[in-house]
Amino acid sequence: MRLIALFLTSTLIVSAAELSLTTGQAARLVIGQPTFTAATPGASESLLGAISGLAYANDTLFVVDSNRMGATPVNHRVLLFRNLSNQLPAPEAELDVNFNRCQICVGAADVVLGQPDFSAAELKAAAATTMRTPGAVATDGRVLAVSDSDNNRVLIWRSIPATNQQPADVVLGQPDFTRVVPNDGGGFTPNNRSMRGPSGLWIQDGRLYVADSGNNRILIWNSIPSSNHQPADLVLGAPDFNTAVQPDLTKATIDAKATTLLTPVSVTSDGRRVFVSDLGHNRVLIWNTLPSRNQQPADVVIGQKTMETAVANNVTELCEPADTDDEGNPLYLPMCAATMDFPRYALSDGTRLFIADGGNDRILVYNTIPTENGKAADAVLGQVRETLNTVSDSADPDGIASSGVIRTPLSLAFDGRNLYASDPFNRRVMVFTFAERRVPNTGVRNSASREVFAVASVSFAGEVKENDEIEVKIQDRSYKYKAAKDDTFGKLIDGIVEAINGANSGAGDPDVLATPNKALFAIIFTARVAGAPGNDVEFTVTQTSGTTIVPTTSGAFLTGGQDAAKIAPGTVVAILGEDLADETASAPENAEQLPRELGGVQVYFDGIRAPLYWVSPTEIRAQMPWEVRGSQSANAIVRTVRRDGRTISVTSAISVPLVAQNPGIYAEEGVADPRPGIVLHGSSFATGTVSVDGSIRAGDVATVTIEDRKYEYTVVEGDTLASVRDRLIEQINQDPKVEAFPAAAFTRIRLRARVAGPEFNGLAIGGSSRDGDEVIITATNSQLCCANTAGARVTEDNPAVPGETIIVLATGLGGVKPEEAGYQQVTGRIYEGEALNDPLEFVSSLAGSKTANVLSAGLMPGTVGLYQVVLELNSDLPTNPQTQMTIAQDIYVSNIVTFPIFNPNPSATN
Repeated sequence: MRLIALFLTSTLIVSAAELSLTTGQAARLVIGQPTFTAATPGASESLLGAISGLAYANDTLFVVDSNRMGATPVNHRVLLFRNLSNQLPAPEAELDVNFNRCQICVGAADVVLGQPDFSAAELKAAAATTMRTPGAVATDGRVLAVSDSDNNRVLIWRSIPATNQQPADVVLGQPDFTRVVPNDGGGFTPNNRSMRGPSGLWIQDGRLYVADSGNNRILIWNSIPSSNHQPADLVLGAPDFNTAVQPDLTKATIDAKATTLLTPVSVTSDGRRVFVSDLGHNRVLIWNTLPSRNQQPADVVIGQKTMETAVANNVTELCEPADTDDEGNPLYLPMCAATMDFPRYALSDGTRLFIADGGNDRILVYNTIPTENGKAADAVLGQVRETLNTVSDSADPDGIASSGVIRTPLSLAFDGRNLYASDPFNRRVMVFTFAERRVPNTGVRNSASREVFAVASVSFAGEVKENDEIEVKIQDRSYKYKAAKDDTFGKLIDGIVEAINGANSGAGDPDVLATPNKALFAIIFTARVAGAPGNDVEFTVTQTSGTTIVPTTSGAFLTGGQDAAKIAPGTVVAILGEDLADETASAPENAEQLPRELGGVQVYFDGIRAPLYWVSPTEIRAQMPWEVRGSQSANAIVRTVRRDGRTISVTSAISVPLVAQNPGIYAEEGVADPRPGIVLHGSSFATGTVSVDGSIRAGDVATVTIEDRKYEYTVVEGDTLASVRDRLIEQINQDPKVEAFPAAAFTRIRLRARVAGPEFNGLAIGGSSRDGDEVIITATNSQLCCANTAGARVTEDNPAVPGETIIVLATGLGGVKPEEAGYQQVTGRIYEGEALNDPLEFVSSLAGSKTANVLSAGLMPGTVGLYQVVLELNSDLPTNPQTQMTIAQDIYVSNIVTFPIFNPNPSATN
């Protein structure tokens, strides 16, 4: 394999004290779906519906496969995943190198309750063996309890069920297994035996806790009930067991206190404290000791500043202002790490606290249990930052499933290393694992573009006179330059650039970096922040009245900022981080298959071990596997066997957004964008292009001329544009000076001199059809052009010229066609297909703000993940040592690169 020069640049486990959950961390595993993004509906031992409650004990995960949120399907069942540690790969495990897709999408239940088998999802009349929209499950490893919400009851198994549809032993909330009346038929008046829509429940140290949601209270049994309809011993949220509540939440008075609850949906305990998710009051309450009397007040509230408020995302009391308005009033972001919106579940291991903040589509992680009101979480899962909700902000919430996004989490479970979270709308259990955070959230990038910055420009014309003044405003910041006597445009440009970049003050503009381009009397503005945020930077350029200087801007905003962390299958990616490897190692130069391990390092995408180019402590080059095609995201993990051969470290999973294509152009490293591109001269022969367009009509005549020699073809019935092109090529190949062949893109004819070197530069060519003909024959240039040294780098000493054919090296262009002709891409293996292969998505290009004809684009034979894009430059481009160029596919535009162009025609202008 040819490696392009740009790429040549008894086990001890890391102690738990070094491991954590961090904001934006992705799930390591998924249970219930074939991939992280599938969201396939159905019911089987390995396929989940719209789930809710979770519990974990004795190496068994219990999953409630139904919900009351409106998510579908509702399968009215509870699944038991026994011997879970044998089903889930351990965090430090080495995964099978030959596995084709998602070996971290795991788990198969071996017991189902509420249904006769794993494929059934029937709703049947109340019995000891049936359920109707169960909402939660609890266990201490010996006893199992399920809140059968729509049957207004709790079912108890005195031992862990071992057979499908095993009947419950005890029912609470009803006198027997066949009755389902809320509150014992008392309407909205409860008693010490009755329930109305119970949801959360918990078993701890022989006690049973039930969140009797419809009655706005928590019921506590001091011992596990052994008989049907057994009365509770304590109640929280009400002064006694018979207090009635307003049934219509739209009419209920918000009366938040330390002693009241409004639709509590979960209750848990760590053996010392009790935690209640008080949904209607947008808060979680903590009792620092186990309650011993009715309506005992809570000690701590989180999600609110005081016990008396109940505001969803109470930012004004809990968050720092993000800014101020014109009158000095504070402005707040929609949420922060201290706020909550309909919290659904709170769980503690005795040290930490985890909260499913359902309305904010996230999980809050507290590394210590809060002891003061309104405390902010230490980390947020399901979102990349604490002030953002990508689900509610999305126009298509159903279309953003990924390993890093969760939608309305309803329940949590914890096994000491893994946090399990129910994701009902994506029909899965997400498994977040404590690990080392050594790769940032956007640490997997297109290795060519790395970052795609927004840019803009201003050019100057006219005449510089003393005291002429130019003002550049970036956002609301002003930078001025007044011309001195004998100033030139070069000095004026330097003065403006120095002002913007803070040459004198030492503090440059916070949004923009200015770069001079004196050959065109221009300044290039580049956003300091990569990606789409740079597109919001506004600027203006004005001159004083009476000046003859004429500034021309590219627009009112910087443009072109894109996300280089959106990755196409097959892309060569750069994984950026710290302490990723103990050494630097590279793949063998002539390898036909890239290794899946280098220097003790393995990289996994959705559990697929990725091919590696090279590894180092701060960067890894790998290929995104082709197998992830069709998914919206993949999770990424780096596994490193340390130099001692015994210690293994594994990074936290991060979510990598996947798209069909997102091209990047290779450029020099270590300089600011836009960077000089890896641009090559395309041919040692003079070349040209003739395009065959229009439509087919018999009798039309297509003509190509070379000097005074004409080659004509008369269209016949059954012809296509491609057959017309091919007939012309057959004739042209009789020419003594020029040979012809089809271009890969469109129906174009490529012309090439038969002799290498500049001898035939300037050889006249043309294309024509008769007036009225529907076939259109057009030469893109009037003469053959630009023989150089094929493959030589375009440099200022050897620049490109207008009309020349150049080659751009890129990655991220996605799959190529036609796959049925043997062009299939194999992960990690050099591409051995035809050189003329086309990406599935059309490629376009701009060079010097003018269209560059894409003659071909496709995988580069003999390489892994590299694409070769062949372009024919516009013949009218001016001399410019920093000509800007991009390639694009669909809505995705590459990074901007620069390369030098020299136009020998002195009259050529912009």
